[in-house]
Amino acid sequence: MESNPTEFEQNLLKDLYSYLKLHGEVDSIMPDAPDIEEKWVAVANSYMPDGIREFQQYPMTSIGWMMYVGMAVAQLWDVDWEKYSQVEDLYVMLRDVRGYDETDEYISQEVLGLDEKKQEELSKLVGNCAARTYNYLLHQNLEPGTAQALQGYLGCLHQMYLMGACVQLHRLGYHMVKV
Repeated sequence: MESNPTEFEQNLLKDLYSYLKLHGEVDSIMPDAPDIEEKWVAVANSYMPDGIREFQQYPMTSIGWMMYVGMAVAQLWDVDWEKYSQVEDLYVMLRDVRGYDETDEYISQEVLGLDEKKQEELSKLVGNCAARTYNYLLHQNLEPGTAQALQGYLGCLHQMYLMGACVQLHRLGYHMVKV
């Protein structure tokens, strides 16, 4: 699903994907979804001001919300990509319904259509992935405020977006198997 990740992102991808595979949330083969990947740059550019602002006080929320966004984009891809691929800014479309603080609830309830129990399960899954990702980022010993720290944060967001898309595609029944 990703064309040219850095070593940092490759290692994070392996960790997150192994974790999700262990919990039955993805298949052994990562899906190839170029339509979803193509939206990454626009989503990231739009998300960065919100994510950076929230990161200082709520780092796991800042990181975790991106997994929800990846799931939402995969869901929209499945529902009507002809329509949603034309939306210039999918992140803003998702965020502006209820605001940044309720992005997770909006996506869980309205976009994914989950009941209360499934929302709680998803919240735990996203929280665990965000915690793993944040821990991974902290162990890179990147100096805050540097270009390297920003690149590390962006790499974390990218992998969370991709993992969200992978999980949702799996939940939608798109199973990747060797043929």
